Amino acid sequence: MTYDFDKIIDRRDTYSMKYNPAARGKPDDVIPLWVADMDFTAPPCVLDAIMKQTQHGIFGYFHTDESYSGTLQNWFLRRHNWHIEHDWLIKLPGVVSAIHLAIMAFTEPDESVIIQQPVYYPFMSAVSSTGRRLVVNQLALKNGRYEIDFNDFEQQIISSNVKVFVLCNPHNPVGRVFTREELMRLGDICLRHNVIVIADEIHQDFIYDGHQHLVFAGLDSRLSDITVTCTAPTKTFNIAALSVANIFISNKSLRKQFSQEYAKFGVPQIGVMEIVSCVAAYEHGEKWLSQLLHYLSENMNSIDEFLKNNLPEIELIKPEGTYLAWLDFRALGLSDKALDDTITHKAKLWLHRGTTFGAGGEGFMRLNTACPRSVLQKALEQLKRAFN
Repeated sequence: MTYDFDKIIDRRDTYSMKYNPAARGKPDDVIPLWVADMDFTAPPCVLDAIMKQTQHGIFGYFHTDESYSGTLQNWFLRRHNWHIEHDWLIKLPGVVSAIHLAIMAFTEPDESVIIQQPVYYPFMSAVSSTGRRLVVNQLALKNGRYEIDFNDFEQQIISSNVKVFVLCNPHNPVGRVFTREELMRLGDICLRHNVIVIADEIHQDFIYDGHQHLVFAGLDSRLSDITVTCTAPTKTFNIAALSVANIFISNKSLRKQFSQEYAKFGVPQIGVMEIVSCVAAYEHGEKWLSQLLHYLSENMNSIDEFLKNNLPEIELIKPEGTYLAWLDFRALGLSDKALDDTITHKAKLWLHRGTTFGAGGEGFMRLNTACPRSVLQKALEQLKRAFN
C-alpha cells in the first residue's frame, strides 16, 4: 500500500491545540508549524483497531497481559536491537508524566537534576514544579553540529551533587542522535557519581540515513541498572491524543520506588483505546512508518535546499533524528522579539521560539516538518518574502 502524506486535512474546529492560534495570542492566518504533532492521519491499522473496538460498544475497565509486552518486545528487538522483559514494564498516560514521577521518586526537594539545553521545555517544568534544583549542561554548536561538553557535565554533577540526569535522545530540538561513544561517556560519568538516568527516547523511531538510535539502557547492563527508559508509540504514529507511554525499568529497587510514587497520585492506567492502538501500531504499522520516514527526509532536504538557495543567512542545523527543524537565524542580527514578530506577522508562520528551550536557544526557531509538502513549500515562500 502507498500512503498519501500529501493530502491536506482541515484540522481547524477539531479541538486541535496546534490549530488554535487565538488561544496563544497568534493571528488567525498563520501556518502552524510549532507543536510536535503531525498533519497526517494515523496508520490505517490503528484506525481499524479503534473502529473495531468502537463497534464492540463496551468501554469498561481493561488490563493488559503478556501479549501486550510481547508486542513491545518484538518491536524493540526488531527496530532497536533491545531485549526487554515483561516485568520491566510500567504503563503511564504519557512520557512527561513519567519524567515528573521519576524525579519525585529518586530525588528529594531542593536536590539537583541536570539537563542538556537547549532541550524540550517540559524538562524544565518537571524540575521546577517538583521543587528540585535545575542544573544545565549546555550543548555546544560546532560546525553545524551540537556536541556535549563532557567536562562541564561531570563538573556540574560534582559541584551541584546531582542525583538525576534527564537524557533526551534523539534530542529535541537540536536533532542529535548520540553515538555509542557519547552515550557511554555520559553513562560512565553517571555511574561514577551515582546519578540515575531518565532517558526520554520518544523520538527513537525518527532516524535519518547514516545514523542509528541506540537505547541507552541497552548499551551495558550497568547502564540498564540505573536507567528509566521512557518510550511511547504516540510520536511515531501520530496518536498523541491517545495517552499511552511504556516505561521500562530493569532495576527492581528503582522500579519499586517509581511504582510507589505512581501509586500516591491515583493516576489511572491506560484505557482500551490506548491498548488496541499501541498493539495495532507496533504489529502492523511498520510499512506506514517506512514510507513516512522517506517523506519526512525529503521534507527536510527541501528545507535545506530552499534556505541555501534563497535565504543563506538562515541555517538549518541538519537533524540526525526527529521531524523537527532547528533553524539558526542569528546571522540576521535580530533580537528574539523582533525575530518572533517578523515570523509571526510578516511571514505569517507559527514556529516555536528557540528561547522556549532554554540556554542556547537565542536566535533559533523550531519548525515542525511533519506536514504535506505543499504546506511546507508555502511556508518557506512566506519566510522568503518576509526576510527579503
